[in-house]
Amino acid sequence: MSVKATENNVFWVIKFLKMQMNTKKLLVSFIAIMTVFCLVATVSAADFDITKVEVDGITIVDSGELLEDTIVPLTAGDTVSVEVWFTAEFYDEDVTVQIELEGNKDDTSAETRSFDVRPDRQYHKTLSIKVPYELKDELFDELTLHVEIDGADYNTENEYVLEVERPSYNTDIKSISIPQTIEAGETFPVDIVLKNIGYNDLDDLYVVVSIPELGLQRDAYFGDIVALECDEDDDEGDDNFPWTDDTLGRHCDEDDKDTVIGQLYLEVPYGVAAGVYTLEVEVGNEDTVSSAAKQIVIENDFETTVFVSGDNLWIVNPTNNVIGYRVIPESPASVSESIVFIPAGSSETIAVSPNADGAYSFDVNIFDMNSQLVKTVNFTGEAKTSTTSNPIVILTVILAIIFLVLLIVLIVLIGKKPEKSEEFGESYY
Repeated sequence: MSVKATENNVFWVIKFLKMQMNTKKLLVSFIAIMTVFCLVATVSAADFDITKVEVDGITIVDSGELLEDTIVPLTAGDTVSVEVWFTAEFYDEDVTVQIELEGNKDDTSAETRSFDVRPDRQYHKTLSIKVPYELKDELFDELTLHVEIDGADYNTENEYVLEVERPSYNTDIKSISIPQTIEAGETFPVDIVLKNIGYNDLDDLYVVVSIPELGLQRDAYFGDIVALECDEDDDEGDDNFPWTDDTLGRHCDEDDKDTVIGQLYLEVPYGVAAGVYTLEVEVGNEDTVSSAAKQIVIENDFETTVFVSGDNLWIVNPTNNVIGYRVIPESPASVSESIVFIPAGSSETIAVSPNADGAYSFDVNIFDMNSQLVKTVNFTGEAKTSTTSNPIVILTVILAIIFLVLLIVLIVLIGKKPEKSEEFGESYY
């Protein structure tokens, strides 16, 4: 109905009111006015003619008629396309096509940009929308698709019932629990909660926990998880919903669970740098793989266990076990010990000798007993030439000094004349 027709209706209603002479008739007239406006709204609500609707490539409305026998099996969690064809009856502006998938607990929606329409023209719009996932205790359910075409002056809204089911195989990592902070060298637990949110049972699930930046990884077997577990009122072999033919002949078993809790342990090396790392969890079997990640904070007061003090290496063992190291210097240097075992909570000092005169620069490599490089330390300096450090030179000097002393003594002895003996003459009286 046009705006002009509406104005005519209002005109006749007002004229009708003027003809009323008492309160009762005035009340009846007011009701008549409201009826006219309702009729106008009702007629204008169909000013967009939805001729075709496709959901995920399947036509559910064709030539304006709903195809009642058409089933669209949507998969929970997927993103699907919805295509809408419609014809405008009047000029309108700021028109949008809005769609909504409404579940029992969760809704999703999408909307096009605004555009203008002209009468007797067909329009086609495509939208993408995510299928809500709320199938906690059911394998499948129904969703309502709302399609609304809304303009500045006109509006049309229709709704259609669709079917949604769980994906065939899907594992939901419900939670990953770890300590807030972890000390380097500490072994910490990783608690994981898994739930089967797929259509089928999951057999032989494995869980892998890792910190790729540190090269850490552990795996564990979590067993089987059913798609639906028993309710308290279910009996074994009960064929009531959800245990119907649609569940592929599966029946209730009170020992089967759709949720499982497990724990793994990771050991952080002592030498890692303090910081924030990513802990990754991967769950899978032959049919599906799911993954999740969580940030982990590692603290370390001993980011290195090897220190340099002058010409000495100081190696610290902050662990609770004895640790062995191999200390390999480059030529021409040497070390006081090439293999050292350090008790728990102790340290060891190793002397490093350049064995060179003048300027020197060389590396000393420290390996663990598995031949993994722990650290490379560079020594650079200037060696002072000193003969006192050579025992042969020292002995030569001592002998030379003795020889000189003896020579001097000999010369003194030779050069010394003997004293004349006193002569006594005879005395006569």
